[in-house]
Amino acid sequence: MLDTQAMFPDLNALVEPHAGIDEVGRGPLAGPVVAAAVILNPARPISGLADSKRLSPARRARLAAEIRQSALAWSLGRAEVTEIDQLNILQASMLAMQRALAGLSCLPAMAYVDGNRCPELPVPAQAIVRGDNLVPAISAASILAKEARDQEMRELAGQFPDYGFEAHKGYGTRQHLLALAEHGACSLHRRSFAPVRQHLEAGQ
Repeated sequence: MLDTQAMFPDLNALVEPHAGIDEVGRGPLAGPVVAAAVILNPARPISGLADSKRLSPARRARLAAEIRQSALAWSLGRAEVTEIDQLNILQASMLAMQRALAGLSCLPAMAYVDGNRCPELPVPAQAIVRGDNLVPAISAASILAKEARDQEMRELAGQFPDYGFEAHKGYGTRQHLLALAEHGACSLHRRSFAPVRQHLEAGQ
């Protein structure tokens, strides 16, 4: 495992310009995986950046707006359900992160990626375990990616009202599994994921 403290004694003081990259949506049974890449502006520091999962929805929304306004550059990338089923979720996540970096208006000198592995990128990259808690730019990417994906799932709930996507965002909650059992899979479901595949094999 990467020893982040040995490599970066002060991860909050990383030299710009670097990009933080993170993704959300590996675990859900439905919907895309969404990634974000962010280059923060050292002249406009943002207070309170943290792993998006540790923030309240209201706080996360406020931070997302501030990131979009204050960052030097930010971009979203995604992989669709069909790509997840074709490639597998790990490779689809790597693809979403590649697309996020490619969408930046300027390339950073370095990319820091949350987790234990990096996608192939056109710049030097380093994976950092728990990076969304350690590197502000990764925290910012985590926040933007989660805000974007959650909003999309809320909007898609209007097209697929039987599944409660606005509540669970596609994750395999009891509510979602019950809806899947009752209504079968829709076009948003990842057919390569076991709970969905089992329903399809059962003819639902």
